[in-house]
Amino acid sequence: MSTFDSTKTQLGVLLTRVVEGKLQLPDFQRGWVWDDEHIRSLLVSIARSFPIGAVMLLETGGETRFQVRPVEGVDLPQNASDLAAELILDGQQRLTSLTQVLKLDKPVATRDAKKRELRLHYYFDIERALQGPESLAEAIVAVDEQRTLRSDFGRKVELDLSTREKEIDAFYFPCNQILNSDDWEQLLSEHAPDKLARFMKFRRQIVEPFRSYMLPVISLKKETSKEAVCLVFEKVNTGGVPLSVFELVTATWAADGFNLRDDWFGPRGKGGRQSRLGKRALLRDLQPTDFLQGVSLLHSLERRAQDLAAGRSGKEATGLTAKREHILEMPLAAFQRWSEPLTKGFEQAERFLRSEGFHHPKFLPYRTQLTPLAAVLAHLGERWLEPQIKSKLARWFWCGVFGELYGGAVETRIALDVQQLLAWVGGTLSQEPATVQAAGFNPNRLDTLRSRTSAAYRGLYVLIQRDGACDFFWKTRMVDLDRDDVKLDIHHIFPKKWCEDAGIPPRVFDAIVNKTAISYRANRMIGGKAPSLYLAQIQDHAQVKAGGAAMDEILMSHLIDPSLLRADSFDAFYAARKTALLAIIERAMGKVSIEASPVVVNEDDGDDEEEGEAA
Repeated sequence: MSTFDSTKTQLGVLLTRVVEGKLQLPDFQRGWVWDDEHIRSLLVSIARSFPIGAVMLLETGGETRFQVRPVEGVDLPQNASDLAAELILDGQQRLTSLTQVLKLDKPVATRDAKKRELRLHYYFDIERALQGPESLAEAIVAVDEQRTLRSDFGRKVELDLSTREKEIDAFYFPCNQILNSDDWEQLLSEHAPDKLARFMKFRRQIVEPFRSYMLPVISLKKETSKEAVCLVFEKVNTGGVPLSVFELVTATWAADGFNLRDDWFGPRGKGGRQSRLGKRALLRDLQPTDFLQGVSLLHSLERRAQDLAAGRSGKEATGLTAKREHILEMPLAAFQRWSEPLTKGFEQAERFLRSEGFHHPKFLPYRTQLTPLAAVLAHLGERWLEPQIKSKLARWFWCGVFGELYGGAVETRIALDVQQLLAWVGGTLSQEPATVQAAGFNPNRLDTLRSRTSAAYRGLYVLIQRDGACDFFWKTRMVDLDRDDVKLDIHHIFPKKWCEDAGIPPRVFDAIVNKTAISYRANRMIGGKAPSLYLAQIQDHAQVKAGGAAMDEILMSHLIDPSLLRADSFDAFYAARKTALLAIIERAMGKVSIEASPVVVNEDDGDDEEEGEAA
């Protein structure tokens, strides 16, 4: 069965439907103002009977219900949403501009090339327009709200069209009379009958093309699903900002009287669920679509349990899902049922991450891994603190990080992980979840980890900090310095300059094996010196006074072999530290033997921007 019809409709008919409220916008359509140049070009195209593209509409009255609003500039009575017979999916900018220019007796909201907001009335200079098609662009004149054109910083009036008589005297035709000029023509015949013949020529050549202009219209039937509407909108909305699931769900639930935007952002952008979660640093970057995914997981998990309780087999029961189409189908009741438990689940997820050593969102390997974790913790509550359960959650988390399994499209993995994790920690699933089984870390990956945006890079940084790494200069735990906002960064252990002088290639000395986090003070003292020199300088500093043994302990807290560093033996140091880093990754993943096969990396891991080093 066809899901759409295509036809042609007279421009004037479409614009009449807009001002009557029969044609409105779904609320997810953003407000839009076309600039003055685009409006002029649009008018010229219609005057010359050039195509301006099709518009796409959606019939109302189906199961897909949206909150609607009128086109900008159109005044409708309250509760006018019931008037809408169709909604504009594509063509909003063109129909809005044409409605304001051709149908409304008030200034058109637009902007100039410098994006300054303007309110203009549009006219045709009749005599200029009659000079031929090539003159049409210059024939369109825009005047200010008072219908005047001024120069000398507004002090001198160049053109005054503030009354109908002045319009006729200047022989400028208002564009809002194009579709119906009866009153203007009547006054013309009374006030300046000598101009009537010239006007009739203008009417034939310029006005009539507007009145007879046929616009291609694609009309989606009311049976079209929300997912299809969303996909269609994104395909045609190439010039705007991509439409998110959150915006579409917001428009859908608004039709049921619920404001999802206020729930998330709060009224006037303050005090919503985002603000509550954002008070916890690790949840600061959480997105509303992440939250809706979590609600979908919990809703489908509940439905699955109900299906199984009713005697349906596992294959027949509802499957867990975080996919876009299922979020769009999710009823408002599901959000109202699960939004608060999920919010607490995210708060528990933040506690879990802190217990694993995270304290700043910039070091979170994957934001996408927060959603299944929060959904699981929403079910477990405080039980996640039980040692056996926490140990399993930690293994799953670190396997996702070092297996680099949560980059890209992960909706299927998210759903499977929630189902299997709950069964695993609950004892009904004896085998490890698929993410734990699939995770492998190739030892050679350490040689290619150079970007601090990579999940494994961030995870390894946190593990070293968590296990008690201390600063070379301050001698205090790095994690405490970081919490106290002491300036820290990741720097080379064997300095870049020393490595270059020794002929070591950047692909080797820039790898994470040769990097660790230290304070700015320590890095300034390191400069480009050999390790044997900078270590002696640091430990002899008046503010440090760390003996060799104390300094060795600090180095070992970074998994650095002190004797190899002091001997300036790069190759031996690199091999030893690579082995040590591999060991802490193995412990985190709970895998004694790590697969040495190639790892598929889900993200760009190019060379990182080099941190500064003192000369």
